[in-house]
Amino acid sequence: MIKTVIFDWAGTTVDYGCFAPVQAFMEVFKHYGVEPTMEETRKPMGMLKIDHIRTMLHMERIEQEWEKVHGVLPNEEDVQKMYALFEEKLFSILDQFAAPKPHVLEAVAQLRAQGVRIGSTTGYTDEMMDIVAPAALAQGYAPDCMVTPDAVGGKGRPYPYMVFRNMQELGSKSVAEVAKVGDTVSDIKEGKAAGVFTVGVVEGSSEMALTQEEFEALSEDERTAACDRVAEVFRSAGADAVIMTMAELPALLRQMR
Repeated sequence: MIKTVIFDWAGTTVDYGCFAPVQAFMEVFKHYGVEPTMEETRKPMGMLKIDHIRTMLHMERIEQEWEKVHGVLPNEEDVQKMYALFEEKLFSILDQFAAPKPHVLEAVAQLRAQGVRIGSTTGYTDEMMDIVAPAALAQGYAPDCMVTPDAVGGKGRPYPYMVFRNMQELGSKSVAEVAKVGDTVSDIKEGKAAGVFTVGVVEGSSEMALTQEEFEALSEDERTAACDRVAEVFRSAGADAVIMTMAELPALLRQMR
């Protein structure tokens, strides 16, 4: 029986499409003369943000472009400078990207009515969550526990430690009673590393990379194709289950009783 559900934040419970960090990442790289693609920007999504920048910088194409522009390969000093600029840009927009996604508030209410505890992990730092959490609370969403990589020595996803800290804080007795829900491959890897039941959510995910308006403008066939593609990404990463929207989660977890 699942007694604890641990959600990701951006792209899973708030910020449809996970656009706040994407926008900031792309602006930072452009500032340094390298224009990343959307695919490159989103591939490490879910990681601690400084690790995300580090990962992007060492992607083969980006690394080559950096060398063309700067004459040398990127190094750790570059990572630190870029991260400082990233924080500046992200902090200026975060409060605008905290609206709960469709069906989230209803799903959380149903889970709580079933006695399920609500936890959370994120790629955001404590300072970032100091902006996101109050903005989400004002719109009706607040988990019972929030853990960032800062609380686990900076070892964010795909390490399992944020999941374990949630379990500790919420009194979970076994990984067998815990589910992790997220919208990125990093989320799936985190859940699998922790040994908990791991769920990928498709619509509004970072992996989908569409705004709600863009998704709703697709034809039925286009929506099906887009959803099938994302679902396959999650299954290939090891997800135990894939749901289209959060509306499906309470029923899915009830089946596990």
